[in-house]
Amino acid sequence: MAKHQRHSGARRHGPPAEPSPFEQARDELFQHIMRCGVVGADPDAVEEWFGETMKYMAERFPELSEPQASELKTLGLRFAQPPKSRTETNAASAA
Repeated sequence: MAKHQRHSGARRHGPPAEPSPFEQARDELFQHIMRCGVVGADPDAVEEWFGETMKYMAERFPELSEPQASELKTLGLRFAQPPKSRTETNAASAA
């Protein structure tokens, strides 16, 4: 009878997967938002900043499709919104 091999529970993983172009673009956009102080900025300034930045991102990541670029902008706009204050959060949960 053959001995039953015991597994140590540790899994062997290959090298980490390379992020997709969309993931790279998303991460880069979020870094730009943080670095440029977009969070909480004047809405007109944010709109102008996103217009210019999305043009840059389209040049930097030409492999992104139009729907991906649109989703990227939506994610960026959400990320750039200032955090909700405690009073807004408490009022929303009380309703």
